[in-house]
Amino acid sequence: MSTHIRALVDATAVPDDLGGVGRYVTGFVEAFRSDDVELHVVAKPGAQSDWFASNAPHAVVHRAPAALRRTAVRLLWEQTGLPLLARRIGADVVHSPHYTLPLLTRRRRVVTLHDATFFSDPEWHIPTKARFFRLWTRLALRLADAVVTPSRATADELERLVGVTPRLLKVAPLGVDRTVFREPTAAEIRVMRDDLDLGDEPYVAFLGTIEPRKNVPALIAAVSSFSTSRVAAGEHPWTLVVAGARGWDSETDGALAAAPRLQRVVVPGYLPLEQLSAYLGGAECVAYPSLGEGFGLPVIEALACGAPVVTTDRLSLAEVGGDAVDYTGVSSAEIAATLERVAAPEVDRVARRTRGLARAAEFTWARCAAVHDDVYQAAVRGTP
Repeated sequence: MSTHIRALVDATAVPDDLGGVGRYVTGFVEAFRSDDVELHVVAKPGAQSDWFASNAPHAVVHRAPAALRRTAVRLLWEQTGLPLLARRIGADVVHSPHYTLPLLTRRRRVVTLHDATFFSDPEWHIPTKARFFRLWTRLALRLADAVVTPSRATADELERLVGVTPRLLKVAPLGVDRTVFREPTAAEIRVMRDDLDLGDEPYVAFLGTIEPRKNVPALIAAVSSFSTSRVAAGEHPWTLVVAGARGWDSETDGALAAAPRLQRVVVPGYLPLEQLSAYLGGAECVAYPSLGEGFGLPVIEALACGAPVVTTDRLSLAEVGGDAVDYTGVSSAEIAATLERVAAPEVDRVARRTRGLARAAEFTWARCAAVHDDVYQAAVRGTP
């Protein structure tokens, strides 16, 4: 029988730009509805706590100290202020949605571990970051009453690489915000094209943090090769648009400089959420040739916008894309060959779009939130 409990979600680790972790936390909190769990959220003061107050009225929102905008201060507060807040509000369970967790608390602890690449591929990360998250992943697997992962692939990788079985593990696939990611209108695409100075050029869209695992240099070389072939055949080249925040990356600038003159590459940086459906849905295809992901949210978001998607089958990406995407290898030659298949005139684009929309519809934040509801209750009960 379900028991009424109080759960506190620590959203102070959510970055201001609402990247992958931010989309996860805001997505499941906004969709969370439970007759048995009273949800509380603690967030940084300002825009973030205002967002939760406006978009999650079913949750009780607490504002953390302003000093938490500094990472070191936030981590210290997690070990001191968060347990005190949990005790003050009578929380039964504390959910830490980004690897780290309070070490000293009598409350049940739930931790989300997003991927295992800090173990499998540490070269994709800044060395200090890789060491930090390896330590906290091990602690979370040993100390947490329950662990949440966004994909079965991540759960399997954690078991294989770390060798620690958590007390309880649940897979909560991420969802798509249909108010943001939907098929765009022609007018919306036109405005986006004007904003990015794209004219009427056909373009390949990339969306994500520009970091080593995203394989952006290979994508640049692939689109350059593909466009060269198109020009030789008397067809228009495809522009490449690389959108997203700049992460730790040392090769993309060199790849951009090496692109041939006929290849146009647009790097607009971080795009606002309200522009993403037009950006993704207006593309000839969305290319996400990642070397490995814990989930791969841009894949499902692009499908929800009606876009053809090219991605790899590394780690969770095949679990997310299913039969609705075109899979490629990770080399520039393999990516270029896949783009040729996508652009082929005999491709049934309507059928591809239909498969993509159907696949995206399977991933909802309500489904993700329901898993969290179950996890909170199971953690308090101490049973699977």
